Amino acid sequence: MIEVLVVDDDTRVARVNAAYVEKVPGFHVAGEAHNALEALRHVETLPRLDLILLDHYLPDRTGLEVVQEMRRRGLQTDVIMVTAARDVSTVQAAMRHGALQYLVKPFAFAGLRAKLVAYAELRRTLDGGGEAEQAEVDRIFGALSAPSEPGLPKGHSPTTAELVRQCLMKADGALSAQEIAERTGVSRQTAQRYLKLLERTGRARLTLKYGDAGRPEHRYEWATRV
Repeated sequence: MIEVLVVDDDTRVARVNAAYVEKVPGFHVAGEAHNALEALRHVETLPRLDLILLDHYLPDRTGLEVVQEMRRRGLQTDVIMVTAARDVSTVQAAMRHGALQYLVKPFAFAGLRAKLVAYAELRRTLDGGGEAEQAEVDRIFGALSAPSEPGLPKGHSPTTAELVRQCLMKADGALSAQEIAERTGVSRQTAQRYLKLLERTGRARLTLKYGDAGRPEHRYEWATRV
């Protein structure tokens, strides 16, 4: 399990974000903090901590100051900034201080899920160890960027397309649009739209499941591993 510390000055928001984290397979909330002092105390005292979802606007210090203090103390826990701070200078400073990602509030579950899934993929890539050729280096540096489906029509989100694609690829069998929606956090209508796109491009296979009455249920499965 990837152990996560959720830091936000708003206790309600912290609870929501923590609930989001717990919905993503492979992630567990190790603790919550509502100011910089609590956050630093958790980082130093929790038996294990892999990732911090860190707000910038905290009552005692900024999130960036928390990252700076962590690095000064030799604490190398990974950080994803989750904040309403939109100014470019803050984003740039977050990059320079080693934040792996930056998620702007407000966001839906799908947005945070995409960041966490990409982070988990990065960890799997790095856990392999050894030496890396250029292609492997490129893959490591690109691991936090969700790849887009080629030729996405206007109005389609690369992040949502990747969520649906990953869900199908990891499924043991065919799934309905409702099952995809529940697993990814998008609406059933959105899931259906992206599933139809994957079917049209030959990347998903449509099957029909007939019940006792009514129209057959449309179910989709991944058609290729390319």
